[in-house]
Order: sequence, then C-alpha cells, then structure tokens
Amino acid sequence: MGWYQSFVLPVIRWTDPEWAHGLALWALKHNLVPKPDGANDASPLLQCEVFGRKFPNPVGLAAGFDKNAEVPNRMLDQGFGFVEIGSVTPEPQPGNRKPRLFRLYSDRAVINRMGFNNEGAAIVATRLRKRARRGILGANLGKNKYAADATEDYVKGVRALGPYCDYLVVNVSSPNTPGLRALQGRDPLVALLRAVMAERDAAAPGIPVLLKVAPDLTDEDKADIASVVLDLKIDGMIVSNTTIDRPVGLNSYDQSETGGLSGPPLMAPSTKVLADFYQLTKGQVPLIGVGGIASGKDAYEKILNGASLVQLYTALIYKGPGLAAEICDDLEKRLRQDGFASVADAVGAAFPEISGKHAAIDEVQAAKQSVAQPEQKTEAAMPEAVTPDTAK
Repeated sequence: MGWYQSFVLPVIRWTDPEWAHGLALWALKHNLVPKPDGANDASPLLQCEVFGRKFPNPVGLAAGFDKNAEVPNRMLDQGFGFVEIGSVTPEPQPGNRKPRLFRLYSDRAVINRMGFNNEGAAIVATRLRKRARRGILGANLGKNKYAADATEDYVKGVRALGPYCDYLVVNVSSPNTPGLRALQGRDPLVALLRAVMAERDAAAPGIPVLLKVAPDLTDEDKADIASVVLDLKIDGMIVSNTTIDRPVGLNSYDQSETGGLSGPPLMAPSTKVLADFYQLTKGQVPLIGVGGIASGKDAYEKILNGASLVQLYTALIYKGPGLAAEICDDLEKRLRQDGFASVADAVGAAFPEISGKHAAIDEVQAAKQSVAQPEQKTEAAMPEAVTPDTAK
C-alpha cells in the first residue's frame, strides 16, 4: 500500500470526500486498482464458518462503501473475506444535502450524514442478478426517509434483495435518518424483526438475518435488544454503526459537524458494546465487530472480545485498498503466536467463563482491560438525525 499513501492520499486529501469516493468506485470498475499480492490466497487458519456460511477470512467490507452493489467482486479481489452492500432502501433517494461527508484527517476519522442515498432496491437487485455470483455478499437494508410504514420498507427490501445475497442486515442504527434508531426499542424491534423473518422465510428461505445496532445505547437498551435477538433466534448481530458522540481529544477542523463519527475514535466504545453483547447473549449469537478497525491488532481485539467476523471501511480512506490483505496477514501471525488453531478458537477468549477458552496470553488480558475501563468523557452528543433542511 506504499503507492497509495505516498502518491494517492496526499492528493485526495485536498479533494471533496464524496467526489473522491466516486472516483474510487470508477477506478475499481475499470480495473485501475492494483490487486494485492496473495489477496485471495486462502489460509486454513483464517477460514471460518459463521451462520452457516463459509468465509475465506474474517475481514469484511462494511456497508457504506458500495451502496449500490457496483463493485462487490472487485472488493473481494482486494482480499476481503466478504462484502456488504447498501444501505439500500425500497425507493431511490438522494440523501441529505451536500456537503455531508467530512474527513477528520488528523484523527484518521470520518463524519457522515449521507442519509441513505442510493439508487433503490429495484436497480440494485437487477445489478445483483446480473453479477457473477462468488464469495460472500451481504445486503444492508434501510427505510426511505418519509416512509409511512418502516416495517413494510424492510419487508420490501427482503423481497427484492434476499434471493441475490448470502445474508441480510436490518439496519436500524444509522443516526442520519429521522426516527430510525427508535426502532431499536423492544416493542418496535420485535414487530419489525418478526415481519422481516416471515418475509425471509417466504422470499429467501434459509438466508441469515442480522441486526445492526448503534454504539450509543444504554445498558437497558442493550439488555432489551439482546433479549429480543435471543427470543426470536436472530442469526447474528453487527456491532456497531457510527456514533453521535464526540470523544474528547479529536483534533480535526470538521469535528463539530453533525452526523455519525467513524474511525479510530470509535474503536474503544464500539468494542465495549461488542463485549457487552457477547456477554448478554452468552456467546450464543454470532457477532460482527465494526468500528475503528485499522490494523490486525484492532481486528484481533474485536475477535477476542466476541466477534466471529469483523468489518471496516473508514481506514481504507487513509491506508488504501490493500488494507484487508495486510490485516489478514497480521491477524494470522497473531493467532499463530498465541497458539490458536483458527479464528473460531480465539472468539471470546477475553471471556473464558463464556467461551471456555483459557489461553493465558497477554493480549487476551489487554483486550479485556481495554473495554473494562470507565468510559471516556465525551462532549455533548450531536443531534441524532439530519434532514436536508438542517444539514449545513
């Protein structure tokens, strides 16, 4: 990735972030992005099976990068073990007013208030139907901003995209759609997930359904969500989305912009929420750890705290498209060094009372301690949702 950080990053630093993102998609579609050496070499140590799907490695591309399923196979070629497209809404929508994407360069972070901008389920479904199907692909579902019935929107998403993907994600955790996070409450969540699973059984039998949650949850929220997930036998969870909090210590010009924060400042709080859900579900629900991952060490910490798989996006902006392959190499070395025979053997090792894994290694203790510290003080939380009328 030296070519990226030496030549590309210094240039795109001064370009509009959303334009640069579009340029990246264009370059991928036209085969202009080099494929990392050995990116698709399968390592037996990294292969894993989660919710009935076999992954060549546990490092995935999070939703948000490829909203409209334009380059999923190209990103698999970059070394990702799986790719998640979306969020996709039933009808096309432009999202919030621009500018709505901000690089916090000094913090290697990003703030976005995109607002589920996408081409809509019909176009995305057509693209997926024509795609040469290979690898693991997930579809992240959202609702349209002014939908009268949120549940019906998610049901439409299942119906449209379920037949063409390997898992479905119910995203009720973006901070940029008004009222969306209210769907994480117990009663609305039960109603929503029951409807989604019923449609899944009809339109795409056997496709796993996952729930994506926010990091900004109270202990009561987390307990309620965990209870619902266990009661309804949801196939997995993605922990977590971006945060509306602003940790003390941010050092970038645009840190006060409204929207969801991602990148290294999210690593500790999202890992704490991940560990909480691992404990609340007693390790019975596969978890995908997201938030702040920029290295093999970060990915390993998520795994030790209960993640069966991990995802990243923001770090690609600062480290380049070969990051997934680099993380896989480092993760394999860490697993070998600590005596684990597979990724699955390391999942939840920070909590041996749940996982039954008693590896006496320094990194397990460090991982456990990193999420056991008192939560860092934050500045006042930013408003949860942004409309085109209030976006700057």
